[in-house]
Amino acid sequence: MTFLMPDSKFTSAEEKSNFDKSEYQTPKVLSMGQAISDNPLEVRLLDMLGALAMLVLFGPLMIIVALAIFVANPGPIFFKQKRIGQYGKPFYCYKFRTMAVDAEARLEALLRNCPASRAEWARDHKLRNDPRIVGIGRFLRKSSFDELPQIFNVLKGEMSLVGPRPIVADECKKYGRYISHYCSVRPGITGLWQVSGRNDVHYRRRVAFDVLYARKSGLQDYLRILFMTVPSVLASRGSY
Repeated sequence: MTFLMPDSKFTSAEEKSNFDKSEYQTPKVLSMGQAISDNPLEVRLLDMLGALAMLVLFGPLMIIVALAIFVANPGPIFFKQKRIGQYGKPFYCYKFRTMAVDAEARLEALLRNCPASRAEWARDHKLRNDPRIVGIGRFLRKSSFDELPQIFNVLKGEMSLVGPRPIVADECKKYGRYISHYCSVRPGITGLWQVSGRNDVHYRRRVAFDVLYARKSGLQDYLRILFMTVPSVLASRGSY
């Protein structure tokens, strides 16, 4: 039984781009209190306690999902990919595999032959109708169960329960000069983007949310976003 699918190619990239934040307003979820980065010990303690509780709660479900992936779509159970972490340090982010084992080849062929998909990928770095997703992959993504292995990333200190979603190197250019704000905190399993519409939100607004979280959010916002994640996941808002 193979457990890990090799990560996609990782290259460093950081380009300047124009980003006008004046068109965005601070989401009401933020209390504008002490920045989350000013409370590293408290946040880390909450991360550890929360991740351990999630592991106990979702452990049996994770075993069932792993077996379902192995049966429905033979191949690696987990997918790992290098992402950008706090201080710009790369780390392997884990997910349950939702795609075919030849996902990269399928993506290259689609982007080469379909201008609409190529434009969507360039804009959002995601595809609403992704031909790479197979088996129970679409259900796992819709339910967000594919993110559960990131509990181990939290326990290792590479991620937080709440923060910007971890990005690949090619996405750094979308943040432009605001990439330093993304890198000032740990990436999160959930975050302001997830509870504000997720993939239904334009990437520029996602960047704005990440900047605001890094600059303004505090422990109360951390907890508020955690609680707001539950109805967002249950409603599958913006997940595909």
